[in-house]
Amino acid sequence: MTEAEILIVDDDPASITALKTALAGQGRLRFATHGSEALRMVQRHVPDLVLLDIGMPGLSGYEVCRALQGDPLTADVPVIFLTSHDDAEEELTGLSLGAVDFIAKQARPPLICARVRTHLRLKRMNDDLRRAASEDALTGLANRRRFDETLVTEWLRHLRSQRPLSLLMIDIDHFKAYNDLHGHPAGDQCLRLTARALHNVTLRPADLLARLGGEEFGLLLPDTDVAGAQEVARRLLLAADTLALPHGACPDRACVSWSIGLACSTQLRQDLQANPQGSHALMEAADRALYDAKRSGRACFAVAPS
Repeated sequence: MTEAEILIVDDDPASITALKTALAGQGRLRFATHGSEALRMVQRHVPDLVLLDIGMPGLSGYEVCRALQGDPLTADVPVIFLTSHDDAEEELTGLSLGAVDFIAKQARPPLICARVRTHLRLKRMNDDLRRAASEDALTGLANRRRFDETLVTEWLRHLRSQRPLSLLMIDIDHFKAYNDLHGHPAGDQCLRLTARALHNVTLRPADLLARLGGEEFGLLLPDTDVAGAQEVARRLLLAADTLALPHGACPDRACVSWSIGLACSTQLRQDLQANPQGSHALMEAADRALYDAKRSGRACFAVAPS
């Protein structure tokens, strides 16, 4: 299990020192002395838990909490407010902003530790549930639901940044024949090995590889133009050669191969490139390119026409 990351935000050095002592051994502790510093830090390292002082100069704890809750990157990070007062109105305000708990600064260290451990445990449980809901059980890749959500998110980011977004659709060739000859357990193993081979090619954290269903996979490549996506497609085809998994029922080659359809946002019509719904057009273009690759003899990639 990876070590938990806890961000403590407080402008009082004495409080920081006390919390550092109280929470020793609970995880990796990071510190910020004002709200704007904390918001910069979470963009670099998303914590598992934030302990946040309410009354700080500059951005208040409430404003920092509102910013954390409003950013998809940190919306799921639990926030515990630190307070020097016993004020019900203050607690109600914090809870309405999405905080999970309040801790009095004068609380005894064992109580602080117990509350922090509880919320870290709940965070791990929630992360596990979210992961299960977005993961393909057979291959361990992202599932169709997560792919669809990420495609929309990346498309909207592409509209804001005007950076290219590429999509590869990958389909195992003659997979039904493989299943019929070798049986479904072997077919499942073929899917797992294919997923691993494809995953080994996707090196950037921002890329998303997903199993879309059956023997079809999708690979999202943010900030990638047609030339860059073609290079990735070539490496994916080489991965099939390296895997060298015997097929036995393929009419034109001895080992499992896959076909790839490639589309890039820059290839779409101008009106679609600026359309918030253009992600659907990108997927349709990659699907058509995949069909072209199948018609061209399989074990190759095809690029959607501009």
